[in-house]
Amino acid sequence: MSKNKTAGYRGHHSYQKRKEAEARSFIRYRCGFTNTIQDVLRQRPGWVEVKEDEELDFNWCDVGWLRENFDHSYMEEHVRICHFRNYYELTRKNLMVKNLKRYRKTLEREVGHVEAAKCDFFPCTFELPSEYHLFVEEFKRNPKSTWIMKPVARSQGKGIFLFRKLKDIMDWKKDGSRLEEQRDEAQVESYVAQRYIENPYLIGGRKFDLRVYVLVSSYLPLKAWLYRDGFARFSNTRFSLSSIEDQYIHLTNVAVQKTAPDYDPERGCKWPMQQLRRYLTAKHGAHEVETLFRDIDNVFVHSLQSVQKVIINDKHCFELYGYDILLDQDLKPWLIEVNASPSLTPSSQQDYEMKCHLLEDTLHVVDMEGRLTGREKQVGGFDLMWNDGPVSRENSGLETLGSSCFSPNTNLGCFNDRENQLRHLKVLPGQKSA
Repeated sequence: MSKNKTAGYRGHHSYQKRKEAEARSFIRYRCGFTNTIQDVLRQRPGWVEVKEDEELDFNWCDVGWLRENFDHSYMEEHVRICHFRNYYELTRKNLMVKNLKRYRKTLEREVGHVEAAKCDFFPCTFELPSEYHLFVEEFKRNPKSTWIMKPVARSQGKGIFLFRKLKDIMDWKKDGSRLEEQRDEAQVESYVAQRYIENPYLIGGRKFDLRVYVLVSSYLPLKAWLYRDGFARFSNTRFSLSSIEDQYIHLTNVAVQKTAPDYDPERGCKWPMQQLRRYLTAKHGAHEVETLFRDIDNVFVHSLQSVQKVIINDKHCFELYGYDILLDQDLKPWLIEVNASPSLTPSSQQDYEMKCHLLEDTLHVVDMEGRLTGREKQVGGFDLMWNDGPVSRENSGLETLGSSCFSPNTNLGCFNDRENQLRHLKVLPGQKSA
């Protein structure tokens, strides 16, 4: 399709969206949560909450509702829902690794080792019990390594433990107390055993990981947005490998850390992403930190591409992912996991405001009001990272990914000028300014 035809199509598409939005005097939504997203939806001009049996235009549902209802629901053309049908291909720990391994093999076969090596951002991982014998072989090759066990379908640090001996796995299999723990929750079918990152980057002697937000509005073609804000989550206790049983040392989940005896709810255990980037720049220099953040961009793009052909693309769906990234002492980013329902419950007033802005801007990108042209590279705090190919900050169209002049359109941890940017969004008559 020629550029002129593409531009014409986009213009027509934008016009159609605006006409549809104008025909609806209000947007009917349903929300399955009572936290920050409910606040954001209730405060959005022209949006009205509807009951379970009423028609709707927008549904912010939990994954349980999706599993039970998606295949039996008819949705009008304009309706949007906050998950893809098989979202779990990226967010279940075992499936994420399976898809990444397959994708890396495909790259090696079709493109070569250099490109495949760009996928070496996840630790050595095995699914148990199905890959137990493969795991044992790897374990015996590195008998002094530390490993971490994680249930594939749980979150907030539940069921996780570290180990160094195979007998600890046998004890786990026999441990009746773990079965007791599961009675009130969904039965965990399998675990992953993952080589533990023993040399994490430390600040003040404490381990941390990054929570970063990526919004996918389409998989075919792949269209992904990266949010400028995020945060680093710190452990409450100084790092040490001598106490692998201490969760307060090794797990950075807020749900775990806030139960520590000396946890201070006022001080919390988070740094804004901008603060972390400033700290790293002061310590390592702008060039090295720029390289680190490009490597983090690479994690997002390749992980999404690894599931692009298996996710069931649907024009009704979008997904706000919460990525968990760990840095090691060499400033190498490691993908720990991806969350389909990242926590929207705030841990402080600052956290609440950040998550409100994140969700407001998510709704701006989804664009139920029909404000956008489809050519935007930034909407609020979101920067368009991938649009069926890498997106450059420049407009010449001459840059290609990997060339010396290519400047990616991502600004993680940089100044978030969302308010100024939103003033330039085209607002429909009768609606308040963003």
